[in-house]
Amino acid sequence: MSLLQAVDFSVLELATISDQEASPSGALKRALLTAKHVEQLGFKRFWVAEHHNMEAIASSATTVLMGYLAANTERIRIGSGGIMLPNHAPLVVAEQIGTLATLYPERIDLGLGRAPGTDQLTARALRRHLDTDASSFPEGVAELQRLLGPRQAGQQIIAMPGMNTQVPIWLLGSSLFSAKLAAAKGLPYSFASHFAPRFMMQAIELYRAEFKPSATLAKPRVMLGIPLVVAETDEQAEFLVTTTYQRILSLFRGQSLHLCPPVKDIHKTWSLQEQQGVSDFLSMAMVGSPATVKDKLETLLHHTQADELMFTCDLYDFEDRLRSFDLVQQIKNEK
Repeated sequence: MSLLQAVDFSVLELATISDQEASPSGALKRALLTAKHVEQLGFKRFWVAEHHNMEAIASSATTVLMGYLAANTERIRIGSGGIMLPNHAPLVVAEQIGTLATLYPERIDLGLGRAPGTDQLTARALRRHLDTDASSFPEGVAELQRLLGPRQAGQQIIAMPGMNTQVPIWLLGSSLFSAKLAAAKGLPYSFASHFAPRFMMQAIELYRAEFKPSATLAKPRVMLGIPLVVAETDEQAEFLVTTTYQRILSLFRGQSLHLCPPVKDIHKTWSLQEQQGVSDFLSMAMVGSPATVKDKLETLLHHTQADELMFTCDLYDFEDRLRSFDLVQQIKNEK
C-alpha cells in the first residue's frame, strides 16, 4: 500500500460567503453539499472551524452547524476544527457535544483550540470578561475529559447528555504548546499547517518524541491541515488559487474575507512583501494538476509520516471546489 492509500483524507469547512452574496444561507447550504460530496468519495471527517466577527465566515455557531451537517449525512465523522475553548465554559461544550454524540453515535469529534479565534474586542463580547484565556487551556481540556467520560465517585457536576459518551478529543495547534500537551495526555494532534506551517516539523517531532500512550490512544496520531487546489492542468490550478491568494492578502490588509473571482495576473494586486507573506502563509499548499499534486503529497507524507490530511479548499466556483476533492481522491485511489 502506498503512503497516499494509507492516509485518511478529511475536510475543514469555514462556510465562506462570496462577494456576490448578501446572506450566509448559500454558504451554509454549500457546506452541507460539500459534506455529502466528500462522504460519497470516502473522506473520513468533515470539521467546522469556529471564527467570530468575520462577515465572510458563517461557521461561528460551530455545534449548531455540526448538528445540521450530521443530520443530513450518514457516515462521515462531523467535528469541530476547532472549538476555541477560551470562549466557552467546558460544561456547556460537553453538553452540546454530548447531545450531538447521543443523537449521532460514533460520528462526532471534538477538536479543541486554545486561541480565541478572533480579536480582543470580540473575545470580550463572547465572554464578557477575559479571566479565562489560553493559559487555562490544559485545565479546560482535563475538565472536558472528565465530563465526557464515565462518572467518577464524588463527581458533583455532570454533563447530561455528555457523560460517558467518550467523544474523541483532538488538540489543535500552530505552535509547540498543544503538541506537548497532546503528547502528555495521549491525545491525537492536528497541526494547523494550512495557515501556520513554520513549526510543523518541530511540533510533529516533539509530539511523537514525548507521546505517552493513554486509554484513548495507543500511539501518536498526526493530522495536518493542508490547502488544496487540484485542476486538470497546472495552469488552471494556478489560476483558481488566486482566489485564495486574494483572501489571504485581504486578511493581511484587514479587509473583507469574501471569496473573490480568480484573476489572471495576481502580481498586479500585491507588493513583493505581501507576495512573500502570502507565499509563507500557504507554503504547504498542494496546487496543480493531479500529477503535480500527487508528487507534492507523496513528498509531504514521506517527510511527515502523517496519518491524516485535512484539506481546506475555498474556491470561487463551487464546482471547482468539488472537482478538487474528486481529483485528490482519484490520486489516492491510483495503484
